[in-house]
Amino acid sequence: MHVESRNNYLDNLLHGREAVADAGSTWLRTLRMRAVERANELAVPTTRDEEWRFTDLSPLYKISFQPVLSAGIPEEPQIDAFVIPEAQTRLVFVDGRYSAELSFVTPNDGVTLGNLAGMSKTTDAMAEMHLAKLALIDGDAFAAVNTAFLRDGAVIHVARGRVLSAPIHLLFVATSKDSAAHPRVLVVAEAGARCTVVEDFVAVVDGAYLTDAVSEIHIAENARVSHIKLQREAPTAFHIANTSVRVARSGHYTTWTVALGARISRHNLSIVQAGEGTEFSIDGLALISGRQLADMHSSIDHAHAHGRSRQLHKTVVGGGAHAVFNGKILVRQRAQQTDSGQQSRNLLISDKAHVDTKPQLEIFADDVKCAHGATVGQIEADELFYLKSRGLSDTAARNLLTYAFAAQIIERIPVKSLVDQLKKAVLEQTQTREPV
Repeated sequence: MHVESRNNYLDNLLHGREAVADAGSTWLRTLRMRAVERANELAVPTTRDEEWRFTDLSPLYKISFQPVLSAGIPEEPQIDAFVIPEAQTRLVFVDGRYSAELSFVTPNDGVTLGNLAGMSKTTDAMAEMHLAKLALIDGDAFAAVNTAFLRDGAVIHVARGRVLSAPIHLLFVATSKDSAAHPRVLVVAEAGARCTVVEDFVAVVDGAYLTDAVSEIHIAENARVSHIKLQREAPTAFHIANTSVRVARSGHYTTWTVALGARISRHNLSIVQAGEGTEFSIDGLALISGRQLADMHSSIDHAHAHGRSRQLHKTVVGGGAHAVFNGKILVRQRAQQTDSGQQSRNLLISDKAHVDTKPQLEIFADDVKCAHGATVGQIEADELFYLKSRGLSDTAARNLLTYAFAAQIIERIPVKSLVDQLKKAVLEQTQTREPV
């Protein structure tokens, strides 16, 4: 793909941003203008770029997507399947635009929840302090385009010491084919705060569309954020997401990322340690088949001492699907006594499925405990024989083992109704029929 055509595609994505150019505060208008300038200087990635060499986005570049200027409102029954009963707050965005009709917020002292475009002056000042400080637009074309359209967005601010027992559900619904949406999420957890955020991407439409999502999570000293990111887009969709996290001293960040949908999906997760004694737990699952491609790129930057991180990423790949995992852990020289582990586990359930996996450790400190590993294979013959010897058919045994492999990630999610939803989805996607 020539540079000129790569830039032309960005020009197409930026078409229609005039509708939001004058919206919001002065700082927001300035930020959008800077993002447009940067996007005009960048090019969309291709397989010639090292970080994208396993992920071919050419099917995306063949389609011209346009922003939805006036989003419709799906009926309640259309989103009933995605409801999380435990959530006391739900912010719904339809094709990237905030839907007050489908959203509800339970008031809570010390907690600010809502749409960026409707924030008070105090919250607007907080957003100015934190937005675009982690998800930088300088080197990422999709982040720059997202910021160029920034108007609506989910804002969560949890004040010092506040503890939220119920999860916050951010539901992003796609309803229009041939459209481009640019969801934005900002989470700020002050010192000692605790919250659980579910970032959920779903579809009630068939056909191709683009989701270009950016999330920024600021975790202050001794704060804890649990973050669940679900990608269950339409099977013909394209999903590009950037999640950037900064964790201060003694802070905890736990995340579960689950990719089930989309023709091509890419998630860039970047976690930066900003103080000693932090803890990160990163679980991931991609369950794909057909011609799907799911790419997970993660970066964990241990920049201070006494940090701990654990990462387990699993893929179940069927049909002619392609899974990609690239996990980088950097341990800087001053990050002594870091304890870090990373595992990539990949299950191929067809002869045409394939995986590219690259766990990566870069260690510049000498007093650390670090390990990483990767496996790619099919169902173990011994396990299959054991189940068949107890009366299960070959198909039933394979289905059970495949489900158990994937369910290990699902069962760790701390929202019961969501676990039930995802278990059902995993069962449906991993079951093959008995031969006639």
